[in-house]
Amino acid sequence: MPESHPAPERFPVTVDVVALTVRDGELNVLLITRLIEPFRGKLALPGGFVLAAEDLLEAAGRELAEETGVEHLPGHLEQLGSYGPKGRDPRGDVLTVAHLLLAPDFPVLAAGSDAEQAAWYPVAEVPELAFDHARILDDALERAKAKLEYSPLGAAFCGEEFTIAQLRAVYEAVWGTRLDPRNFHRKATGTPGFLDEAGRMTTGDAGRPAALFRLAPEARPTAGQPTRAVLNPPLMRPRE
Repeated sequence: MPESHPAPERFPVTVDVVALTVRDGELNVLLITRLIEPFRGKLALPGGFVLAAEDLLEAAGRELAEETGVEHLPGHLEQLGSYGPKGRDPRGDVLTVAHLLLAPDFPVLAAGSDAEQAAWYPVAEVPELAFDHARILDDALERAKAKLEYSPLGAAFCGEEFTIAQLRAVYEAVWGTRLDPRNFHRKATGTPGFLDEAGRMTTGDAGRPAALFRLAPEARPTAGQPTRAVLNPPLMRPRE
């Protein structure tokens, strides 16, 4: 007789989103204050349960919209990794698929769903988080640092057009280190397939005019997909 196998265990699936931006020269993460148990009153990443007939990326976008009040989120959203299902939720086994959003600064309009409040917090000052969200945040920060080395996604923190100084400020905030302005300018503008001049000037540092740049067409990622563009040579972060 054929060997029988137990029925597979079923458990709910959630999405959590690590939304990162740069505000006032600091890397910030979007956190909510939980309105319900478990961990009521604790800070957590935005997220929630995946609905029937909903794919993971749709769920991540919906949860962010519900918990920030922003329907059309800017930036680049991609899948980060999966966590669980055992031991991460006191209610039982729950598998979460974390996502990473790299975005220009945007205002949080209103908290919703199971969030009492939603706000940006400097990454360096984040207190204890609910569930295993500290681990997810750590993984997301390392992913973001690596993305800036090998891909053009540093520009996802900027608007459509930006100065090299503004782009450098992103790299400094994400990597947590100061960069030599001339060296960064040379590397960023000299990397093939990374930046194109926008053909316009703006007021830059100390009121001096500065050239505006945009991503080169081949460097623009597809929404929801890891960018296939690779910086060659990469913009390597300084190592101690």
